[in-house]
Amino acid sequence: MIILWPRRAVFAFAAAMSVSPAAEAERDEDLAKQLANPVAALISVPFDVDFDGEVGADGKGDRTILTVKPVIPVSISEDWNLISRVVVPYVSLDGVAPIGDESGLGDSLASFFFSPKAPTAGGWIWGAGPALLLPTASEDVLGSEKWGVGPTGVALKQEGPWTYGMLANHVWSFAGDSDRASYNRSFLQPFLTYTTAAATSFTVQTESTYDWESEEWTVPVNVLVGQVVKVGDQLVQLRGGVRYWIDSPAGAGPDGWGFKFAVTFLFPR
Repeated sequence: MIILWPRRAVFAFAAAMSVSPAAEAERDEDLAKQLANPVAALISVPFDVDFDGEVGADGKGDRTILTVKPVIPVSISEDWNLISRVVVPYVSLDGVAPIGDESGLGDSLASFFFSPKAPTAGGWIWGAGPALLLPTASEDVLGSEKWGVGPTGVALKQEGPWTYGMLANHVWSFAGDSDRASYNRSFLQPFLTYTTAAATSFTVQTESTYDWESEEWTVPVNVLVGQVVKVGDQLVQLRGGVRYWIDSPAGAGPDGWGFKFAVTFLFPR
């Protein structure tokens, strides 16, 4: 007796059987490691939410920032990728003296990394290129009202479950509102990540900024845990953790403890 199955059912069954649980676990672990690499050839769209307290002149305000950070790699030759990373923040201030309550878009930062597809002989992965400050703030108090440009770069190494390295940039303003202070800041982000076979990532990093005009540091230390999961047909990484502010501008904050939560949508090729 010959049984004829509907074509769609046959294709669905074959697709379901083509990826084993072991293969899926290996894929998720590889994706988690790629996410630890800022210049990986992986399309991703992170949505980060950062909450900080003790903000403002009296230290009684709160600040929440929702940041969208799409990362898009493009192959430009047999040996090189161009990775674009755009940071677009939405800022909400609550009781921040002397501003009060305010919300809207902040300034955006677009970074472009030219990165070799293969690591160096020593196993280092790197990328470098320009960074552009865009005055996209919807309210004066939420941005610099300046256009800026400068270099950015990243160098990292991945050994077994470990990923470690640093991302940095420096941006100077070259145009904008002449009544506003010049923009002249360095950003340093050293990071250390451990990724398990279950696609769980443990990360310690700072996102330090030095303002050369005011000669002040802003130094938060983040401790984060992330997990790659599948929601329906969509691969995502869920990540959350805490941060502690080691240093921040006097009389402005933030200070003490803060919190971070992120959802990153993944689009592997």
